[in-house]
Amino acid sequence: MLKCFKELYEDAKNIQKKDPAARTILEVLLLYPGFHALIFYKISHFLYRKRLLFLARFISQFGRFLTGIEIHPGAKIGRRLFMDHGMGIVIGETAKIGDDCTIYHQVTLGGTGKDSIKRHPKLGNNVLVGAGTKILRSYSNWRPCKNWRRKYCFKIDTIELYGSWRTD
Repeated sequence: MLKCFKELYEDAKNIQKKDPAARTILEVLLLYPGFHALIFYKISHFLYRKRLLFLARFISQFGRFLTGIEIHPGAKIGRRLFMDHGMGIVIGETAKIGDDCTIYHQVTLGGTGKDSIKRHPKLGNNVLVGAGTKILRSYSNWRPCKNWRRKYCFKIDTIELYGSWRTD
């Protein structure tokens, strides 16, 4: 139980560090829906691992109702995830997210079809996913590129993908 509170405190400190608008830890604890979504996720993921699937999904959906962020209880999320302006984020059941990742609003880590095996993407450590990005299916391990000249740069095996942004 103490470990869980330490992890949540670590998450709150990470959000404060990454978001210049977050002035205090208390502000993060009370006002950041991305942090609240992590709390609901940790509770529902615990229940999911104990095979209390209905209760896990119920808590997950209640958290979605309150925060606008949907994280399936079966997803595996690393440490210090930062969901900035979290409205509309969807993280599927078999998705894996590494440590120190940042996800902006309207991001979908989703699957297609009814495959019972791995059908959602896997993000490596230190990956930034830009606003509005839709990553469907499990292609491979997304990880940061060495070339950071562009803001959103990822690699899937040897293919580099760059996020798009508007200049209007």
